[in-house]
Amino acid sequence: MQNNLKDIIYITVPDELERTIGDFQIDPDIMLPVEVTGGSDKWDIQDLSWEQIVAAMLKILAQEPGHDDAEYYREFVLTVRPEIVDELTQTAILKARNKDYDLAEEIFLALIGLQPGAQRPLINLALLYEERANPASQLSAEEPSQSDADRAFQIYNEIMENDEVLPDAHLNAGHFFLKQRNYSRARNHMEAYGASGDDEEKRKEAARIVQEIDSHNLLDTLFKEAYDFIRMGREEDGVNRIRKFLESYPDVWNGWFLLGWGLRRLRRFDEASSAFERALETGPRQTDTLNELAICAMELNDLEKARTLLAEALTEEPEDTKIISNLGIVALKSDDSEEAEAYFRAVLEISPDDQVAQTYLNQLNQT
Repeated sequence: MQNNLKDIIYITVPDELERTIGDFQIDPDIMLPVEVTGGSDKWDIQDLSWEQIVAAMLKILAQEPGHDDAEYYREFVLTVRPEIVDELTQTAILKARNKDYDLAEEIFLALIGLQPGAQRPLINLALLYEERANPASQLSAEEPSQSDADRAFQIYNEIMENDEVLPDAHLNAGHFFLKQRNYSRARNHMEAYGASGDDEEKRKEAARIVQEIDSHNLLDTLFKEAYDFIRMGREEDGVNRIRKFLESYPDVWNGWFLLGWGLRRLRRFDEASSAFERALETGPRQTDTLNELAICAMELNDLEKARTLLAEALTEEPEDTKIISNLGIVALKSDDSEEAEAYFRAVLEISPDDQVAQTYLNQLNQT
Protein backbone atom coordinates (compact mmCIF):
# COMPACT_ATOMS: atom_id res chain seq x y z
CA MET A 1 0.00 0.00 0.00
CA GLN A 2 1.31 3.42 -0.92
CA ASN A 3 2.11 5.74 1.95
CA ASN A 4 -0.46 8.54 1.81
CA LEU A 5 0.19 10.18 5.17
CA LYS A 6 1.48 13.18 3.23
CA ASP A 7 -2.13 14.44 3.17
CA ILE A 8 -2.20 14.65 6.97
CA ILE A 9 -1.41 17.73 9.02
CA TYR A 10 -1.47 18.17 12.81
CA ILE A 11 -3.29 20.92 14.66
CA THR A 12 -3.65 21.91 18.29
CA VAL A 13 -7.05 21.35 19.81
CA PRO A 14 -9.20 24.39 18.87
CA ASP A 15 -10.70 26.27 21.81
CA GLU A 16 -14.18 25.87 20.40
CA LEU A 17 -13.90 22.06 20.25
CA GLU A 18 -15.88 20.28 22.98
CA ARG A 19 -13.55 18.99 25.67
CA THR A 20 -15.66 15.89 26.37
CA ILE A 21 -17.56 13.55 24.08
CA GLY A 22 -19.69 11.32 26.25
CA ASP A 23 -17.23 9.72 28.66
CA PHE A 24 -14.24 10.51 26.44
CA GLN A 25 -12.01 13.37 27.54
CA ILE A 26 -10.23 15.26 24.75
CA ASP A 27 -6.60 15.84 25.68
CA PRO A 28 -5.50 19.36 24.64
CA ASP A 29 -1.85 18.30 24.82
CA ILE A 30 -2.28 15.78 21.97
CA MET A 31 -2.33 17.38 18.56
CA LEU A 32 -5.11 16.22 16.25
CA PRO A 33 -4.28 14.77 12.83
CA VAL A 34 -6.41 16.13 9.98
CA GLU A 35 -6.70 14.76 6.47
CA VAL A 36 -6.57 17.62 3.97
CA THR A 37 -7.11 17.61 0.22
CA GLY A 38 -5.58 19.95 -2.29
CA GLY A 39 -2.54 20.69 -0.13
CA SER A 40 -2.14 22.07 3.38
CA ASP A 41 -1.47 25.59 2.07
CA LYS A 42 -5.01 25.75 0.69
CA TRP A 43 -6.71 24.28 3.77
CA ASP A 44 -8.64 26.60 6.07
CA ILE A 45 -9.29 25.61 9.69
CA GLN A 46 -12.83 26.91 9.18
CA ASP A 47 -13.33 23.79 7.05
CA LEU A 48 -12.38 21.48 9.93
CA SER A 49 -14.77 18.55 10.40
CA TRP A 50 -14.96 15.42 12.53
CA GLU A 51 -14.70 13.37 9.33
CA GLN A 52 -11.31 14.89 8.48
CA ILE A 53 -9.99 14.05 11.93
CA VAL A 54 -11.41 10.51 11.92
CA ALA A 55 -10.10 9.85 8.40
CA ALA A 56 -6.62 10.98 9.40
CA MET A 57 -6.61 8.82 12.53
CA LEU A 58 -7.73 5.77 10.56
CA LYS A 59 -4.95 6.26 8.02
CA ILE A 60 -2.38 6.52 10.80
CA LEU A 61 -3.76 3.39 12.49
CA ALA A 62 -3.63 1.55 9.15
CA GLN A 63 -0.02 2.45 8.37
CA GLU A 64 1.50 3.11 11.79
CA PRO A 65 -0.45 1.00 14.32
CA GLY A 66 2.40 1.49 16.80
CA HIS A 67 2.09 5.28 16.70
CA ASP A 68 2.67 6.94 20.09
CA ASP A 69 -0.91 8.22 20.19
CA ALA A 70 -2.52 5.12 18.63
CA GLU A 71 -4.55 4.18 21.72
CA TYR A 72 -5.86 7.74 22.03
CA TYR A 73 -6.85 7.69 18.34
CA ARG A 74 -8.72 4.42 18.81
CA GLU A 75 -10.76 5.78 21.71
CA PHE A 76 -11.42 9.01 19.81
CA VAL A 77 -12.64 7.27 16.64
CA LEU A 78 -14.85 4.76 18.44
CA THR A 79 -16.38 7.54 20.53
CA VAL A 80 -17.09 9.87 17.61
CA ARG A 81 -18.23 7.04 15.30
CA PRO A 82 -19.44 4.12 17.46
CA GLU A 83 -20.80 2.21 14.43
CA ILE A 84 -17.66 2.61 12.39
CA VAL A 85 -16.40 -0.97 12.65
CA ASP A 86 -19.52 -2.41 11.03
CA GLU A 87 -19.65 0.38 8.46
CA LEU A 88 -16.03 -0.01 7.41
CA THR A 89 -16.23 -3.80 7.33
CA GLN A 90 -19.22 -3.73 4.99
CA THR A 91 -17.54 -1.11 2.79
CA ALA A 92 -14.28 -3.04 2.57
CA ILE A 93 -16.02 -6.31 1.70
CA LEU A 94 -17.98 -4.53 -1.04
CA LYS A 95 -14.82 -2.94 -2.42
CA ALA A 96 -13.08 -6.32 -2.47
CA ARG A 97 -16.00 -7.90 -4.32
CA ASN A 98 -15.78 -5.10 -6.87
CA LYS A 99 -12.02 -5.80 -7.28
CA ASP A 100 -11.05 -2.45 -5.74
CA TYR A 101 -8.38 -4.28 -3.80
CA ASP A 102 -6.16 -1.35 -2.84
CA LEU A 103 -8.93 0.58 -1.11
CA ALA A 104 -10.27 -2.58 0.52
CA GLU A 105 -6.77 -3.35 1.80
CA GLU A 106 -6.43 0.12 3.31
CA ILE A 107 -9.79 -0.19 5.08
CA PHE A 108 -8.99 -3.64 6.48
CA LEU A 109 -5.62 -2.38 7.72
CA ALA A 110 -7.42 0.53 9.41
CA LEU A 111 -9.79 -1.94 11.08
CA ILE A 112 -6.82 -4.00 12.27
CA GLY A 113 -5.22 -0.87 13.71
CA LEU A 114 -8.52 0.11 15.28
CA GLN A 115 -9.06 -3.31 16.91
CA PRO A 116 -5.69 -4.74 17.94
CA GLY A 117 -6.00 -8.44 18.66
CA ALA A 118 -9.27 -8.87 16.74
CA GLN A 119 -9.14 -11.85 14.38
CA ARG A 120 -12.03 -10.98 12.05
CA PRO A 121 -10.32 -8.10 10.18
CA LEU A 122 -7.17 -10.23 9.87
CA ILE A 123 -9.22 -13.05 8.34
CA ASN A 124 -10.80 -10.64 5.88
CA LEU A 125 -7.43 -9.19 4.91
CA ALA A 126 -5.98 -12.67 4.34
CA LEU A 127 -8.94 -13.49 2.08
CA LEU A 128 -8.33 -10.27 0.16
CA TYR A 129 -4.67 -11.18 -0.40
CA GLU A 130 -5.71 -14.65 -1.56
CA GLU A 131 -8.22 -13.16 -3.98
CA ARG A 132 -5.73 -10.61 -5.29
CA ALA A 133 -3.09 -13.31 -5.69
CA ASN A 134 -5.31 -15.57 -7.78
CA PRO A 135 -5.74 -13.33 -10.86
CA ALA A 136 -2.05 -12.48 -10.86
CA SER A 137 -0.91 -16.09 -10.67
CA GLN A 138 -0.61 -16.76 -14.38
CA LEU A 139 0.77 -20.27 -14.53
CA SER A 140 3.15 -19.12 -17.25
CA ALA A 141 4.40 -16.32 -14.99
CA GLU A 142 4.03 -17.45 -11.40
CA GLU A 143 6.04 -14.87 -9.48
CA PRO A 144 3.68 -11.82 -9.52
CA SER A 145 1.24 -13.39 -7.09
CA GLN A 146 3.78 -14.68 -4.61
CA SER A 147 3.95 -11.58 -2.43
CA ASP A 148 0.20 -11.57 -1.82
CA ALA A 149 0.22 -15.31 -1.14
CA ASP A 150 3.09 -14.71 1.29
CA ARG A 151 1.11 -11.95 3.02
CA ALA A 152 -1.87 -14.27 3.46
CA PHE A 153 0.48 -16.96 4.81
CA GLN A 154 1.93 -14.53 7.37
CA ILE A 155 -1.51 -13.40 8.51
CA TYR A 156 -2.72 -16.96 9.07
CA ASN A 157 0.44 -17.64 11.08
CA GLU A 158 -0.25 -14.52 13.15
CA ILE A 159 -3.85 -15.58 13.81
CA MET A 160 -2.77 -19.06 14.89
CA GLU A 161 -0.60 -17.56 17.64
CA ASN A 162 -3.76 -16.69 19.59
CA ASP A 163 -4.76 -18.87 22.52
CA GLU A 164 -8.24 -19.20 21.05
CA VAL A 165 -8.67 -19.20 17.27
CA LEU A 166 -11.99 -18.50 15.56
CA PRO A 167 -13.35 -21.57 13.72
CA ASP A 168 -13.63 -19.55 10.49
CA ALA A 169 -9.91 -18.79 10.69
CA HIS A 170 -9.18 -22.53 10.71
CA LEU A 171 -11.57 -23.11 7.81
CA ASN A 172 -10.15 -20.31 5.67
CA ALA A 173 -6.59 -21.27 6.51
CA GLY A 174 -7.41 -24.86 5.57
CA HIS A 175 -8.63 -23.80 2.13
CA PHE A 176 -5.62 -21.50 1.69
CA PHE A 177 -3.10 -24.24 2.43
CA LEU A 178 -5.07 -26.65 0.27
CA LYS A 179 -4.62 -24.28 -2.69
CA GLN A 180 -0.95 -23.98 -1.76
CA ARG A 181 -0.79 -27.78 -1.76
CA ASN A 182 0.50 -27.72 1.79
CA TYR A 183 -1.61 -30.72 2.68
CA SER A 184 -0.24 -31.22 6.18
CA ARG A 185 -1.32 -27.76 7.35
CA ALA A 186 -4.55 -27.95 5.35
CA ARG A 187 -5.45 -31.19 7.12
CA ASN A 188 -4.65 -29.77 10.57
CA HIS A 189 -6.85 -26.72 10.05
CA MET A 190 -9.73 -28.67 8.52
CA GLU A 191 -9.61 -31.09 11.44
CA ALA A 192 -9.63 -28.14 13.85
CA TYR A 193 -12.67 -26.65 12.11
CA GLY A 194 -14.45 -30.00 12.32
CA ALA A 195 -13.93 -29.93 16.08
CA SER A 196 -14.95 -26.30 16.66
CA GLY A 197 -17.14 -25.13 13.76
CA ASP A 198 -20.90 -24.81 14.09
CA ASP A 199 -21.88 -24.95 10.40
CA GLU A 200 -22.81 -28.56 9.67
CA GLU A 201 -22.30 -28.33 5.89
CA LYS A 202 -18.88 -26.76 6.30
CA ARG A 203 -17.94 -29.39 8.86
CA LYS A 204 -18.90 -32.13 6.40
CA GLU A 205 -16.78 -30.46 3.71
CA ALA A 206 -13.84 -30.17 6.11
CA ALA A 207 -14.19 -33.86 6.99
CA ARG A 208 -14.32 -34.75 3.28
CA ILE A 209 -11.06 -32.88 2.66
CA VAL A 210 -9.36 -34.61 5.60
CA GLN A 211 -10.52 -37.98 4.27
CA GLU A 212 -9.29 -37.18 0.75
CA ILE A 213 -5.87 -36.12 2.01
CA ASP A 214 -5.61 -39.34 4.02
CA SER A 215 -6.93 -41.66 1.32
CA HIS A 216 -4.66 -40.15 -1.35
CA ASN A 217 -1.60 -40.36 0.89
CA LEU A 218 -0.89 -36.66 0.37
CA LEU A 219 1.10 -36.53 3.59
CA ASP A 220 3.53 -39.05 2.13
CA THR A 221 7.13 -37.85 2.44
CA LEU A 222 7.84 -38.33 -1.26
CA PHE A 223 4.82 -36.21 -2.23
CA LYS A 224 5.77 -33.41 0.18
CA GLU A 225 9.39 -33.42 -0.96
CA ALA A 226 8.33 -33.37 -4.62
CA TYR A 227 6.13 -30.34 -4.12
CA ASP A 228 8.79 -28.49 -2.13
CA PHE A 229 11.50 -29.20 -4.70
CA ILE A 230 9.38 -28.01 -7.62
CA ARG A 231 8.26 -24.90 -5.76
CA MET A 232 11.89 -24.05 -4.94
CA GLY A 233 12.99 -24.43 -8.57
CA ARG A 234 14.55 -27.89 -8.25
CA GLU A 235 12.20 -29.40 -10.80
CA GLU A 236 14.33 -32.41 -11.72
CA ASP A 237 14.53 -33.53 -8.09
CA GLY A 238 10.80 -32.93 -7.68
CA VAL A 239 9.92 -34.91 -10.80
CA ASN A 240 12.05 -37.83 -9.62
CA ARG A 241 10.33 -37.80 -6.21
CA ILE A 242 6.80 -37.67 -7.59
CA ARG A 243 7.51 -40.48 -10.08
CA LYS A 244 8.52 -42.69 -7.15
CA PHE A 245 5.33 -41.68 -5.32
CA LEU A 246 3.21 -42.59 -8.35
CA GLU A 247 4.81 -46.04 -8.51
CA SER A 248 3.07 -46.78 -5.21
CA TYR A 249 -0.06 -44.65 -5.74
CA PRO A 250 -0.81 -44.57 -9.49
CA ASP A 251 -4.44 -43.46 -9.06
CA VAL A 252 -3.76 -40.28 -7.08
CA TRP A 253 -4.64 -37.45 -9.44
CA ASN A 254 -2.78 -34.88 -7.32
CA GLY A 255 0.42 -36.81 -8.00
CA TRP A 256 -0.10 -36.68 -11.75
CA PHE A 257 -0.86 -32.97 -11.52
CA LEU A 258 2.36 -32.41 -9.58
CA LEU A 259 4.31 -34.40 -12.16
CA GLY A 260 2.79 -32.33 -14.96
CA TRP A 261 3.57 -29.11 -13.11
CA GLY A 262 7.23 -30.04 -12.72
CA LEU A 263 7.57 -31.18 -16.33
CA ARG A 264 5.83 -28.07 -17.64
CA ARG A 265 8.24 -25.87 -15.71
CA LEU A 266 11.05 -27.87 -17.34
CA ARG A 267 9.40 -27.07 -20.69
CA ARG A 268 8.92 -30.76 -21.42
CA PHE A 269 5.45 -30.02 -22.69
CA ASP A 270 4.67 -33.33 -24.37
CA GLU A 271 5.41 -35.31 -21.19
CA ALA A 272 3.63 -32.70 -19.06
CA SER A 273 0.57 -32.92 -21.28
CA SER A 274 0.39 -36.69 -20.75
CA ALA A 275 0.65 -36.23 -16.97
CA PHE A 276 -2.16 -33.67 -16.92
CA GLU A 277 -4.32 -35.95 -19.08
CA ARG A 278 -3.79 -38.69 -16.52
CA ALA A 279 -4.73 -36.26 -13.72
CA LEU A 280 -8.04 -35.62 -15.50
CA GLU A 281 -8.62 -39.35 -15.93
CA THR A 282 -8.04 -40.13 -12.25
CA GLY A 283 -9.50 -36.98 -10.69
CA PRO A 284 -11.88 -34.05 -11.18
CA ARG A 285 -11.85 -31.79 -14.23
CA GLN A 286 -10.36 -29.04 -12.13
CA THR A 287 -9.79 -25.60 -13.68
CA ASP A 288 -6.09 -25.56 -12.70
CA THR A 289 -5.53 -28.86 -14.50
CA LEU A 290 -7.48 -27.71 -17.57
CA ASN A 291 -5.50 -24.48 -17.65
CA GLU A 292 -2.15 -26.25 -17.28
CA LEU A 293 -3.04 -28.70 -20.04
CA ALA A 294 -4.10 -25.78 -22.24
CA ILE A 295 -0.71 -24.12 -21.71
CA CYS A 296 1.00 -27.32 -22.85
CA ALA A 297 -1.30 -27.48 -25.89
CA MET A 298 -0.39 -23.87 -26.75
CA GLU A 299 3.31 -24.65 -26.54
CA LEU A 300 2.79 -27.72 -28.73
CA ASN A 301 0.90 -25.49 -31.21
CA ASP A 302 -2.40 -27.35 -30.74
CA LEU A 303 -4.35 -24.11 -30.48
CA GLU A 304 -7.78 -25.63 -31.01
CA LYS A 305 -7.27 -28.02 -28.10
CA ALA A 306 -6.02 -25.16 -25.93
CA ARG A 307 -9.06 -23.05 -26.80
CA THR A 308 -11.47 -25.91 -26.01
CA LEU A 309 -9.84 -26.62 -22.64
CA LEU A 310 -9.84 -22.96 -21.64
CA ALA A 311 -13.47 -22.54 -22.69
CA GLU A 312 -14.40 -25.47 -20.45
CA ALA A 313 -12.42 -23.97 -17.57
CA LEU A 314 -14.10 -20.62 -18.09
CA THR A 315 -17.57 -22.14 -17.68
CA GLU A 316 -16.47 -23.21 -14.18
CA GLU A 317 -14.66 -19.97 -13.30
CA PRO A 318 -16.13 -17.19 -15.51
CA GLU A 319 -14.11 -14.42 -13.83
CA ASP A 320 -10.79 -16.26 -13.58
CA THR A 321 -8.48 -13.78 -15.25
CA LYS A 322 -5.64 -16.24 -15.84
CA ILE A 323 -8.00 -18.30 -18.01
CA ILE A 324 -9.31 -15.26 -19.88
CA SER A 325 -5.75 -14.01 -20.38
CA ASN A 326 -4.66 -17.37 -21.76
CA LEU A 327 -7.58 -17.27 -24.20
CA GLY A 328 -6.15 -13.93 -25.31
CA ILE A 329 -2.76 -15.58 -25.84
CA VAL A 330 -4.39 -18.34 -27.91
CA ALA A 331 -6.06 -15.66 -30.03
CA LEU A 332 -2.70 -13.93 -30.49
CA LYS A 333 -1.07 -17.19 -31.58
CA SER A 334 -3.99 -17.61 -34.01
CA ASP A 335 -3.23 -14.15 -35.47
CA ASP A 336 -6.58 -12.79 -34.29
CA SER A 337 -5.44 -9.53 -32.67
CA GLU A 338 -8.98 -8.17 -32.39
CA GLU A 339 -10.18 -11.15 -30.35
CA ALA A 340 -7.00 -11.10 -28.28
CA GLU A 341 -7.49 -7.43 -27.43
CA ALA A 342 -11.08 -8.14 -26.36
CA TYR A 343 -9.89 -10.86 -23.96
CA PHE A 344 -7.15 -8.69 -22.43
CA ARG A 345 -9.56 -5.78 -22.00
CA ALA A 346 -11.99 -8.16 -20.28
CA VAL A 347 -9.19 -9.11 -17.87
CA LEU A 348 -8.58 -5.45 -17.02
CA GLU A 349 -12.28 -4.87 -16.40
CA ILE A 350 -12.15 -7.57 -13.73
CA SER A 351 -8.65 -6.81 -12.44
CA PRO A 352 -7.46 -3.30 -13.48
CA ASP A 353 -3.94 -3.88 -12.13
CA ASP A 354 -3.29 -7.10 -14.08
CA GLN A 355 0.21 -6.55 -15.49
CA VAL A 356 0.14 -9.50 -17.90
CA ALA A 357 -2.96 -8.26 -19.72
CA GLN A 358 -1.65 -4.68 -19.74
CA THR A 359 1.66 -5.78 -21.25
CA TYR A 360 -0.06 -7.67 -24.06
CA LEU A 361 -2.38 -4.74 -24.75
CA ASN A 362 0.59 -2.39 -24.96
CA GLN A 363 2.24 -4.74 -27.44
CA LEU A 364 -0.94 -4.88 -29.53
CA ASN A 365 -1.22 -1.10 -29.57
CA GLN A 366 2.34 -0.81 -30.86
CA THR A 367 1.70 -3.02 -33.86
